This record gives sequence, C-alpha cells and structure tokens, in this order.
Amino acid sequence: MSNPAEPQAHAVRIDAQPGQATIRIGGEALPPGSVTGYVLQHDVSAALPTLILHTRQSDHVAFEGLARVAVGVPKTPADQICEFLAAVDPQILDQEALNRADYGGGPGATACAMLMTLTEWARNTEGGTR
Repeated sequence: MSNPAEPQAHAVRIDAQPGQATIRIGGEALPPGSVTGYVLQHDVSAALPTLILHTRQSDHVAFEGLARVAVGVPKTPADQICEFLAAVDPQILDQEALNRADYGGGPGATACAMLMTLTEWARNTEGGTR
C-alpha cells in the first residue's frame, strides 16, 4: 500500500471577530455557518502552518478525497508538563544545571539553574530526555 502524496498548500484568509469567522480557501469562502471553530498551528521551523477546521455538516453531505486523520484526546497543559518532566533524566538535569555558565551560587541557585535548564529543554524538545 502506498502512502498518499503530501497535501497541497492552499492560500488561506481568515477574517475573525468574536462570534464569527469568514474563512477563504483558495479565494473561495466556506459556506456561512459551516465552520464551528478552527485551530491554526505553526511550528516556526516547519515550512507551513496547519489549519484544522471544525465544521457543521448539513444532512446528506458526503466527503470524498484524501485527508489526514488523527484520533486522540487533547492533552491538558498539566498532562503535557507531566509527560515532559517524566521524560527528564535527573542525572543529566543535575549535571547541566550545575555546569551552566550563568550558575551564580547562593540560596536557590541550584533550583533556579534547574528551572532555567528545564525551560530551555521545553523549548527544544530534543534536550533533557536523552
């Protein structure tokens, strides 16, 4: 079984204000009332943002075509933080915090260095979980 081609990029324009949004894809406005919400995600290092539309479909509407489908339960910020912290190697955290160039010593210095290290690792998900 072959994988489908990557989705095509489309020009998107969103005009939104509280209670309503007009979304145009490729210059064509989506039908009024069909969009119940949207999520615009962009990882700056990625090439293009991803637009996820939540739509209300009228009766007897069918969809045919390729789509990426993801099934899952959204994680709360607390879930994400706990997952991140569970993956941290405490020995590496200890070493990197104590070896920081900005480690100043004094009361709370180790905790501060660890928090700064964890913050850097959270921004760069490759670090800290080695």
